[in-house]
Amino acid sequence: MHWFKKQRVRYTLHHHSINFGIWEKTLLENIIFEGLTSVEKAHLRELATLFLQRKKLIGVQGLVLNTDMAVCIAAQACLPILKLGIDFYDGWIEVLIYPGLFRVKREKTNAAGLVEQEEQVLSGEAWSKGPVIIAWEEVSAELANSARGHSVLIHELAHKFDMLNGTANGMPPLHRDMERAGWTSALSNAYDSLSRDLSRHHKTHINAYAATSPAEFFAVVSEYFFVAPATLQTHYPEVYKQMVLFYRQDPVQRRIIKPH
Repeated sequence: MHWFKKQRVRYTLHHHSINFGIWEKTLLENIIFEGLTSVEKAHLRELATLFLQRKKLIGVQGLVLNTDMAVCIAAQACLPILKLGIDFYDGWIEVLIYPGLFRVKREKTNAAGLVEQEEQVLSGEAWSKGPVIIAWEEVSAELANSARGHSVLIHELAHKFDMLNGTANGMPPLHRDMERAGWTSALSNAYDSLSRDLSRHHKTHINAYAATSPAEFFAVVSEYFFVAPATLQTHYPEVYKQMVLFYRQDPVQRRIIKPH
């Protein structure tokens, strides 16, 4: 079975490889790929090729996806798994792409204990065992302004990591060489610090949405780790260290060292 799987991967990479011109254009237009070595870029291209073959990218509400858009999504989606492997994305298939922000209705229990309908406007969502949902308008805007530290796609994929051991709670399955106590201490202290800053109306250095819950904190710091890593390292150095251990990458370091 292992042999068959390897043969299938080889076949996919040989017959469905992403066009090199489109690939190079995608990497040049997005700062999150800055500093990757030629070997890492080649490996990322392989992962993105596998991603496009294993996942269904579906435009909804009339959105027509072209090759450039699909490659852009695949490249960003595979950056977090550059050192982890495509199998981290097993268990789900679809990526639904809306043209812009989308509305969802949720049932919510109010203070009186009554269930009522609540409508939310979202830019992204991730379902356990279900699809990842994103707004293309947001993805495009983030490409043009990476300094904000936002990536709706990486945010939702971080939730997918978080859900690998059950519900999203800010504690994804850690690698064997990671200590649960170190992770918990770093992220809990940073989460509490952010919450205190907000309660005192102090300026925050990362998106205040991170204080919504531990799950959202992990997703937001994952965004910053790849999009604006220096911001995360400067203001939450212990969290940054845990992200390096989890994703097995160091975006700050690779942007300092000239790629080869």
